Amino acid sequence: MNYLYIILIIIVVLILWVIAIYNGLIRSRNRTKEAWADIDVQLKRRYDLIPNLVEAVKGYASHERELFEKVTQARANAIGAQGMKEKASAENALSSTLKSLFAVSENYPDLKASVNFLELQKELTDTEDKIQAARRFYNTNVMGLNTKIESFPTNILASAFSFKQMELFEIAEASQREAVNVKF
Repeated sequence: MNYLYIILIIIVVLILWVIAIYNGLIRSRNRTKEAWADIDVQLKRRYDLIPNLVEAVKGYASHERELFEKVTQARANAIGAQGMKEKASAENALSSTLKSLFAVSENYPDLKASVNFLELQKELTDTEDKIQAARRFYNTNVMGLNTKIESFPTNILASAFSFKQMELFEIAEASQREAVNVKF
């Protein structure tokens, strides 16, 4: 009779252990998804600012049509990117074209003095800072989830319940690791 109680207690403890590990994996995955949603919100904010910025610069530098087309195309590519690697690559290209746009604006003193342009510049700087913070938060959550998925004995249950590792959202090239510089 005592053996039956011991076996029953062991089974209950094992079931509770599996439930705790499963719920921990679910929590980690949901935190990671929430962190990605934060990045997505900031990227959308950035995408919404870009047409206004292009229009502000166009008023002063209308002959820079090729650059405006590049910025517009880079924005479209970033919006349409699928998957973490493609998204990171598209965001890198967008940052690069924005740097070019700001470099061109250096040649137009009236533009640099424009209140509208200065406000857009300030908003974009703020958005870039928020994207960077959201990216760090997301990558921290991904690292935590991936560590759980790889660690014993959680890896056994993660495999059994089909939990997959998630990709980090990284900037590909070291030369692009700095934020978009929009100082004038």
